[in-house]
Amino acid sequence: MRIILSSTSMKQTGLFISCVFLLLAFIISIAIGQTSIPFSSIYDAMFHFDAADKEHVIIRTSRFTRAVIATVVGASLAIAGALMRALTRNPLAAPDILGINAGAIFFIVSAITLFSIQSLMSYMWIAFLGAGIAGAMVFFLGSLGRDGLTPIKIVLAGAAITALFVSFTQGLLVIDEQGLQSVLFWLAGSVSGRSIEMLVPVLPFILIVTIVAILMGRSINILQSGDDIAKGLGQRTMITKITLGIIIIILAGSSVAVAGSIGFIGLIVPHIAINLVGTDYRWIIPYSAILGAILLLLADMAARYVMMPLELPIGVMTALIGAPFFIYIARKGLAKNV
Repeated sequence: MRIILSSTSMKQTGLFISCVFLLLAFIISIAIGQTSIPFSSIYDAMFHFDAADKEHVIIRTSRFTRAVIATVVGASLAIAGALMRALTRNPLAAPDILGINAGAIFFIVSAITLFSIQSLMSYMWIAFLGAGIAGAMVFFLGSLGRDGLTPIKIVLAGAAITALFVSFTQGLLVIDEQGLQSVLFWLAGSVSGRSIEMLVPVLPFILIVTIVAILMGRSINILQSGDDIAKGLGQRTMITKITLGIIIIILAGSSVAVAGSIGFIGLIVPHIAINLVGTDYRWIIPYSAILGAILLLLADMAARYVMMPLELPIGVMTALIGAPFFIYIARKGLAKNV
């Protein structure tokens, strides 16, 4: 059952409350771990840093960076999922349908097995390139034919490209098992051990396309009414679809490049956002961004405690959350009511 915030003031209040929860999750993410850190130390580390203080060093060099990356990646994947849902008009769609993860992973494994590249910074750019190429291939294949780019064709093209890259990746890993060992943690998805320098190069792109996505909220709403109606209202539907596709590739590709393969965020969060604010993408996109960041921060915190002192990859945690959620949606038929 949906609980939709009907009025604008209610949606604004809900957005503010979500921001407060995001801030709390961010702070708690920095505080907890194998070594618990008091909130006073977090404040001192951020505003009165002392290099001789062990807790300050942990916060600045590890915890804060980890929380920032989880926030940005969670928001990016959630927005990409919401836009993917709008583009394909498929309530079960997610960025994975574009083959972005599969393309990024294939390029990473190729770089390791064929060129012996071991730099995390190199992985970032290679993964971004692979994600972009995979997305472009899907949109190219989905655009072939008289009808042009249609929801069903892009779904089929995405499934084909994903299967292709997964097969190639498995072939490379069979040839060189060392490649699997080198990037196993990355393949499962993680925000641990990532430096802020890995996020900085892609952050401007993420911010720009996020702003563009929010500004396109009204155009996306019109697109949801169907191509014929949208064209009748003067919208250039192909340009809108291509723009959405580029935004999805940049958001999801950047996230994969920084944190690896993290699934289900783009599936779970848009459902929650739509059940909160309805089908108005002017609200769905900002709600998805905040809720996606919260969800990934919570998943990262859970990953630290499930097998302590060992730590699970965050991609495993999102899968544990997302798989039952997917089954619940399929069984209850919630997607049909969207």
